[in-house]
Amino acid sequence: EHLSTEVVRAVREGAADLGICNASAVSAAGTGDLQGRAYRRDQLVLIVPSDHSLAAQGALPFADSLEYDHVGLHANSSIYLAMHQAAIQSGRSIKLRIHVTGLDAMCRMIHNGLGVGVMPRRAFELMHGVGDLACVTLTDDWAQRRIDLVARDFTTLPVTARLLVDHLTRNAPAPGATAE
Repeated sequence: EHLSTEVVRAVREGAADLGICNASAVSAAGTGDLQGRAYRRDQLVLIVPSDHSLAAQGALPFADSLEYDHVGLHANSSIYLAMHQAAIQSGRSIKLRIHVTGLDAMCRMIHNGLGVGVMPRRAFELMHGVGDLACVTLTDDWAQRRIDLVARDFTTLPVTARLLVDHLTRNAPAPGATAE
């Protein structure tokens, strides 16, 4: 959420023409002077080594993963903040073994047995050859995210930004569909 708030601020202040961010964070930051467009839905999943005891689960609540070590994104990432909040709400804490800067590094650490981790399903599906890993759907409400495009005014965007918006929205699933 912090990064999404920073994206909203950058667009609002003119440092960026266009932003892509978690809709719940956009709502929290307030977009009174900005325009938003639904872009896609995003499902967060738990990534585990394929021989892990949770790998056979089709779906589970995030709290069921809290007995295991976690590999997490940096502390200001919207995913880490959502995980942290979910752990607090369950009355537990995350056994964070290591912070990483990217999803590929997260997959390598999980493959090497350092823990389990949370990432968007589509990002995991796009990563090829990062190890023998399994993806388990998280059933928590916060694991279903809506991603929005944000601009001061979509009609006055520079040509390149308008082309990007057209490309993204043309190739995006319908707003109610899950991104694939």
